[in-house]
Amino acid sequence: MSDPSSTGQRPRRRSLGEGIPLGRIAGIPVILAYSWFVIAAFTVAAYGPVLAFRNPALGAGAYYVAFAYALLLLVSVLVHELAHALTAKMYGWPSEKIVLNLWGGHTQFESFTATPGRSVLVALAGPAANFALAGGTWLVVSAVHPTGVADILTNIFLWANLVIGIFNVLPGLPLDGGRLVESAVWKVTGSHAKGTIAAGWGGRIIVIALALWFVALPLLRGGNPDTSTLLITVLVCGFLWMGASGSIQQGRLRSRLHLVSAAALAEPAVGLPESATVADVLQVTAGGGPAVVLYAPDGRPTSVVDPAALAAVPASAAAATPASAVAPVLGAGAYVPEWSRGQELLQYLAQLEGHDYAVIDHKGRVTGLLRQSTVVTVITGKATRENTRPQDQNR
Repeated sequence: MSDPSSTGQRPRRRSLGEGIPLGRIAGIPVILAYSWFVIAAFTVAAYGPVLAFRNPALGAGAYYVAFAYALLLLVSVLVHELAHALTAKMYGWPSEKIVLNLWGGHTQFESFTATPGRSVLVALAGPAANFALAGGTWLVVSAVHPTGVADILTNIFLWANLVIGIFNVLPGLPLDGGRLVESAVWKVTGSHAKGTIAAGWGGRIIVIALALWFVALPLLRGGNPDTSTLLITVLVCGFLWMGASGSIQQGRLRSRLHLVSAAALAEPAVGLPESATVADVLQVTAGGGPAVVLYAPDGRPTSVVDPAALAAVPASAAAATPASAVAPVLGAGAYVPEWSRGQELLQYLAQLEGHDYAVIDHKGRVTGLLRQSTVVTVITGKATRENTRPQDQNR
């Protein structure tokens, strides 16, 4: 499955615990997550006995064939993800990495500009690759007529790719077919967010349909679902439900992006040089004045005066106490232009440390102070702990 939603953030370093690097294909790093070994073990444990029963001559070799089946599934998923990545590359969408894991795999993209049509083409390239593999394998089987283990594995490869292709075109996120729903609604409404939410609900409907078909119906007919089938259904449905719910949440967040504006969300603030004293700050803030941001000789905002620390300075020591003594240091580069807004602003803030950001005008002068908690409240619609404190409510 592809993940065409752009975070816009700089590529994150891969942690040592993420998985085993398999190298690069077309310049794209491929990583085998440790969780893949879970599904490989399950495949061997579930399919090995079935092969041994149907092919007694294999003996213990049935389990090796089952492991080969797991490897063929891995190859199918890799081809699927490469199709996403290479199609995206045609449109200048850089792929950060391909991860093969317990759930199959996903392609993680860096920043890009999506359109409904291109989003569909990138998403459906994966299933198309699986259908091509299934078709090519069918031609080989028809022409060569393999026997023994080769017959078992070629048929498994054929059906596995057919199932992967069909399953991924189902119309709901996080499946690739969900991008078709997302793009259709996006095209009609002009809202990417509405498309994502609609496709997320499509994913939830698919989960319900799978649960009814593989669990509820057998029970209603008086039978008991096979243990392996039940386990696979629970795992797949759980994965799809989490992905669909995440897509709905992502769509809701995207729908609120227009509310994120540095100028609109910042509280009033003034800038004072780092050489200022506590007495200078008290003059500016007398009567509940604006927040005070200290700046370096080059004009770069460096710290924000803490009102509580400011109030703790004795009046007799105010003139001799530097303002920097009561001003926690801002994170490196923690200042934003007052015209920053939307996705651009969120992308930049995501790369900064700290929770407060100075807002500056075109001349580099401090005009406001943007709080991380304020941005989170607007984008999520939920107040943070900081925003629910009594002193904040009484502002």
